[in-house]
Amino acid sequence: MSDAPDPTDHYSRLSYRRLIAWPARIEREAPFLREVLAGAPSKGLLDLGCGTGEHARFLQAEGFEVTGVDASEAQLAQARDAGPGPRFVKGNLAELAAAVTGPFGGAIAIGNGLPHLFPVEMVRFLADLAGLLLPGAPVLFQVLNYDRILDQRITSLPLNVREDDAERVVFLRLMDPRPDGTVLFNPTTLRWRPGEEPPVEVVTGKNVVLKGWRRVELEVALGAAGFHIENVFGGMKGEAWDAATSSDTVVLARR
Repeated sequence: MSDAPDPTDHYSRLSYRRLIAWPARIEREAPFLREVLAGAPSKGLLDLGCGTGEHARFLQAEGFEVTGVDASEAQLAQARDAGPGPRFVKGNLAELAAAVTGPFGGAIAIGNGLPHLFPVEMVRFLADLAGLLLPGAPVLFQVLNYDRILDQRITSLPLNVREDDAERVVFLRLMDPRPDGTVLFNPTTLRWRPGEEPPVEVVTGKNVVLKGWRRVELEVALGAAGFHIENVFGGMKGEAWDAATSSDTVVLARR
């Protein structure tokens, strides 16, 4: 079997475990997640677009039985390498019912997973998700605030610099918002070694076309699939949403 990266896996060479300060992020988001999921009708939980599995492991430690689903085998391999815990399954969100069987008591989709779904795929995904959830199950969707990104033509997210042994890893998230509501996303990692020649080298760089889901588009899609919108927040601490200033769009809905 070849160890070469899968050319169809946009994230085959990105290690989000190394690029994000996960302990601080989980500590920051934990109270909100506990509150949102407290009334779940069962402990079975879906982590959709789970990546390297940090949210799944936190929620497993909170007493949930978590199934993480992601289309990237490279990200799932890193999730599994962290040891026993949640179940991790490779699956396309647009074909969710082919990857897992329910029922589940809730679902989260935190990060940049949903923008990989375009409208036709989103309809299929939400129909499958509705069929996998128990009545009253909470669903938490978090994406970037694409209202802000598209309206203000935001071209980058804050720089992320991480110490990694003897060098520094710089994570760039560059974006090219387009009039049709899509965003060309360029996740890029740099190796930064001050004083050496060259001091900066590109390690990875990808072109990924995303659907910039606006708040109203998410609400309409969820409503059409039979979900009830309970609230919309501007971040994972439960802050109020503002189209011009919020960093995220976080939608809490129920089956």
